[in-house]
Amino acid sequence: MNRWWSCFGTAMRFAVVEQARNRLALLLVVLFVPLWTTLAFEVVARLPLRFYVRPVGRFVVMDGNVLTQVTGALQALALVVGFMMFVSTARSVLFDRRLVQAGYPRSCLAVAKCSSLVMVAAAVAVYATAWVHLFWRPVQPVVFAVGMFTGALVYGGIGIVLASVLRSELAGMFLAIMISSIDLLLQNPLINPNADSALVRYLPAYGAVQSCVAAAGLHVVPWSGLLLGAGWALGTAALGMGAFAVRTRTYRAAAGIAQEAADGVAKTAPAP
Repeated sequence: MNRWWSCFGTAMRFAVVEQARNRLALLLVVLFVPLWTTLAFEVVARLPLRFYVRPVGRFVVMDGNVLTQVTGALQALALVVGFMMFVSTARSVLFDRRLVQAGYPRSCLAVAKCSSLVMVAAAVAVYATAWVHLFWRPVQPVVFAVGMFTGALVYGGIGIVLASVLRSELAGMFLAIMISSIDLLLQNPLINPNADSALVRYLPAYGAVQSCVAAAGLHVVPWSGLLLGAGWALGTAALGMGAFAVRTRTYRAAAGIAQEAADGVAKTAPAP
């Protein structure tokens, strides 16, 4: 057990260092999140819109710029965290394979990746929530931050999944933009008058959007929305970790076959 924790500590340090070296992602956190949320609040028309909060069965009336800022903040978090996890997972795959082949516990690497995702998502969610407070104050700021956190977790898991099937960072960023845009634009009643459609419930960030909007204008905690967001986050993270396990196991199996073949050749080779 002590060896496992020592391995986990080492893997976690590698994960943190790798995130810190991703300067483009850090720049996006510092600049893109404030820029997008500020533009959404200042440029979008302040038209009152009705938003149906399904977890509590109530409508809330909010200005269009506020609703757009909420969905825009979630989209910014989705892009930033998804891109960070995609890059870190894709760049470390060869190193992870070598570690696993050398006998490093696969579980340590998987738990370290999940822990780094939680850490990054929490930091970015708090940052986005603090920036929103400069314009208006949610009724339930803690629940609002938790909603942002679950949205970031969902797309961080999606970033890990994309890294398991793609090799290009450009392709990963493009897919993250497309998925998050379809997901969050369809849930904004300013863009989609039918944003309360039943089909919208199956989108990845639905629980996060419902939680954030409820926290912004109501005094009721949207438990089902928070649980749905957590379920999506766990599902995408589990899918990504499953892909990671399959890839490392396949590599080890191939390496074992190659080693057995080499041993067979050595045994059958004539003595000098």
